[in-house]
Amino acid sequence: MSNSASPDLSALVSEGRNPRSTGIDLMSSAGIIACMNAEDRLVADAVAAEAPAIAAAVDRIVTAFEAGGRLIYIGAGTSGRLGVLDASECPPTFSVPPGMVVGIIAGGDGALRRSIEAAEDDDARGAADLEAIDLNPRDVVVGIAVSGRTPYVTGALRHARGVGAGTIALSCNPGSLIADLADIAIAPVVGPEILTGSTRLKSGTAQKMVLNMLSTAAMIRLGKTWGNLMVDVTISNRKLADRAEGILREATGCGAEEARDLLARSGGSVKLAILMQITGKDADAARADLEAERGFLRKAIKRAGSNPATP
Repeated sequence: MSNSASPDLSALVSEGRNPRSTGIDLMSSAGIIACMNAEDRLVADAVAAEAPAIAAAVDRIVTAFEAGGRLIYIGAGTSGRLGVLDASECPPTFSVPPGMVVGIIAGGDGALRRSIEAAEDDDARGAADLEAIDLNPRDVVVGIAVSGRTPYVTGALRHARGVGAGTIALSCNPGSLIADLADIAIAPVVGPEILTGSTRLKSGTAQKMVLNMLSTAAMIRLGKTWGNLMVDVTISNRKLADRAEGILREATGCGAEEARDLLARSGGSVKLAILMQITGKDADAARADLEAERGFLRKAIKRAGSNPATP
């Protein structure tokens, strides 16, 4: 384990004392909420300032996916939990294989439910956890650490660079150590927290916003949507079945009974059902068009000679 290269914790922006909340223990509930809300309003602007780096990271992730690689999030504590959360939501939302977006947290899955704080100090473990999933040059690793200096994450990024994988750093402090270890650095600086050092607050919100952008934008670029409709949603429960039916009706103008029939004939694929309804083709012919266009519904519709307006 090693953290000797880390800067003094108190010197980090995220660890500073917020002058706007020094009297927070004297505030009413309404006052505390107003203070928190005012601070949270700063987060979106801090993320917006990093838009060019976020867009570059999305491009790098898309390149990895197109080469058959994976997007791998790795972090400790809240940062690790947010990465695992984003990864776990990609299969149902976009029908991607569970191994395409991977979330790794210091201390393993047990750390998702209980704090295992010492796990973040082990830089060798960060490297070992990536070795355990056979990291390769086609992959891209996003190291997540508010401080930008967490040994577990620095060890992971060093290993990723050694393997030749793409590297992205997500922190909330400028000029961080993980930024120096990454091809692309994203650092929304949200400033001190209302509770000094409680980086699950504004910093965690900023990280969640960035992770939303990385995965969602990359999936859109891969053809997982048509307009703003989630046409690759996986039907795994009643709510998602209703959503799939609603998407199909919105996209094609068909009725409820016809939508259910189309979904049955398409094997539950909203994207395929839309293509079948618009082009009049059967499931096999429509599927062949989708495969020829690498799953891009808009291109498959055009290939079939149809050109309806995007809903």
